Amino acid sequence: MKTIAPETETEAEDSDFKPLSAQEADQWRSRNPPVSMWKVVAGQALVGVLVALVAWGLTGRAEVGWSAAYGALAVVAPAALFARGMSRQMASGNAGASMAGFFGWEIAKIVFTVALLAVAPWAVPGLVWLALLAGMVVTMKTYWVALLVRPGVRKTD
Repeated sequence: MKTIAPETETEAEDSDFKPLSAQEADQWRSRNPPVSMWKVVAGQALVGVLVALVAWGLTGRAEVGWSAAYGALAVVAPAALFARGMSRQMASGNAGASMAGFFGWEIAKIVFTVALLAVAPWAVPGLVWLALLAGMVVTMKTYWVALLVRPGVRKTD
């Protein structure tokens, strides 16, 4: 078994980490409000519709648009299930239950996504897998856009 050498005094002194006081933490929270899960899900749904319309418009084939839309649905529907479950879980106020709920709802989200992908050939006539994948990827990337454009994010002073 490997052991990690203890931190030397100079390493501890060089660290610029400073824990926040309770007042500073409250100020930071007020300047950096959390992003609503439902706004992210709504943004994903909007992006999914746009991706489907662009795919249909570029190719002129309805089945490509429907395939991209189904790919977006395979992201949005499980995300909505997760958001619903987590919003109820966080309302309980119990940190341990929230953490366990997070893992449970994440597993449910993954299972739901796999189930949607498994039935895709029967749900979408003339399924185009590449369009479905494009719809999924672009819709999933909406998480990053929501994090980048959220208002008021500032570092501590």
